[in-house]
Amino acid sequence: MDTEREITEAVDLCGPDGRLSPDAVGWSRHPLHRTALRGWGRTKRWEYWGLVTPEHILGITVSSLDYAGVHSVYLLERATGSETTADAVVPLARGGRLAPRCGVGGSRMSAGGLRIALDETPEGTRIRVRTPVVDLDVVALLPDGHESLSVVVPWSRRLFQYTVKDLGRPLRGRLRVAGAAYAVEPATSFGVLDHGRGRWPYSITWNWGAGYGAVQGRSVGLQVGGRWTDGTGSTENALFVDGVAHKISEDLAWDYDASDWMRPWRIRGERVDAVLTPFHERASRTDLGVVASEVHQCFGTWTGWASTTDGERVALDGIVGWAEEARNRW
Repeated sequence: MDTEREITEAVDLCGPDGRLSPDAVGWSRHPLHRTALRGWGRTKRWEYWGLVTPEHILGITVSSLDYAGVHSVYLLERATGSETTADAVVPLARGGRLAPRCGVGGSRMSAGGLRIALDETPEGTRIRVRTPVVDLDVVALLPDGHESLSVVVPWSRRLFQYTVKDLGRPLRGRLRVAGAAYAVEPATSFGVLDHGRGRWPYSITWNWGAGYGAVQGRSVGLQVGGRWTDGTGSTENALFVDGVAHKISEDLAWDYDASDWMRPWRIRGERVDAVLTPFHERASRTDLGVVASEVHQCFGTWTGWASTTDGERVALDGIVGWAEEARNRW
């Protein structure tokens, strides 16, 4: 199994020519990359927060794809399976703002009755959303010693992606859905951040899976990805135990049924054998000819195990999260 280089000091993602800096390739436990991107056309920037509470699952996206800002708020009512979605597509991403670095500054957009604001505070990230149905104001708390996973995926010097996957951020605040109020408590709710900055190929398919919860008295998080990183020498795979990241530097095998997305998903490798049993599928499709996407995201409960850096097998049984396949032409 390959071992990726751990980065421990701040580094520039790009050189003065806008191409990937070789010194930036690796992974870190905290966001250390300065991600000033140059150029236009293949550059993608986004902030995605997946929020899980006892009653709801939310997906919040603020993004700039250069030619458009694509923003959305998704809400699932877990007891009934009812879905609510609010979307906005803004030509040339006008009027939106994305943070200059992960954990620094803020991101926001406002268009078509949809408003999203993400702001860093001393406690953590404040997440505010307003749609005709959803009114959210929570803080994704950042506990002392909490580690995340930052990775640079190098397809080439010209095409590359910097991703931060931050799991298990306790949530505190409030949520209103169609006027009904819900308290969001840190003991029962958590957030997952997907922060992305990079220059992408035109056509790409990826898998992503995440889960978090309490298992045998410890907090356990699983972060796995596939296809888009395969063969690059980088992975976005890690196990988190009590807030500490254990990097998994191997390409994992994904087994799922694209004709029946609600069948169990299995992800395997030398240090992972995990199964997600879905309880709900979120499907979204866009086809504008040259630009198209199809995403199947299954929310569910994980079972199985993953191992720490020193070889301890950690049970994943009962943690909640998702697994997805996304196909993009963009």
